[in-house]
Amino acid sequence: MRDRENYVVFLLDQNRYALYLTAVERVVHAVYVTPLAKAPDVVLGIVSLHGRIVPVFNVRRRFRLPEREASLGDRIIFAHTGRRLVALWVDTVTDVIECATCDVTHAGTILPAMDYVRGVIQLDDGLVLLHDLDAFLSLDEEESLDNALEANQSP
Repeated sequence: MRDRENYVVFLLDQNRYALYLTAVERVVHAVYVTPLAKAPDVVLGIVSLHGRIVPVFNVRRRFRLPEREASLGDRIIFAHTGRRLVALWVDTVTDVIECATCDVTHAGTILPAMDYVRGVIQLDDGLVLLHDLDAFLSLDEEESLDNALEANQSP
């Protein structure tokens, strides 16, 4: 087991979230997102990354944060879940940090049902919520997304 991990930190409003760096493929400036009919509400649409069609998730909606207009400073984080490559629309990416695994409090020890949060990273300047990408979509949403993507590929 590793005693230190690297994380990509991003913002939604003033809230800080993180993903394991090993899950992140790349971060890009926001681009036009093509709407995807019949996709779950949390899916903004799709984009192409080097020929791969990737669903773009509205992380604000998933965390029940207020919607806001897209900004030129917004970023898209391409990351791997256990099942697929996904894109997360975020306000900005602030940092890549390294911290000891002992500085991460697992979500289950705080509250048993912290949806979409794997843990909390304690830094000198505050807390960062460690995002659980594999729990981002429910099984029903996962199936709905698969059907929408399949329908999009049909001629």
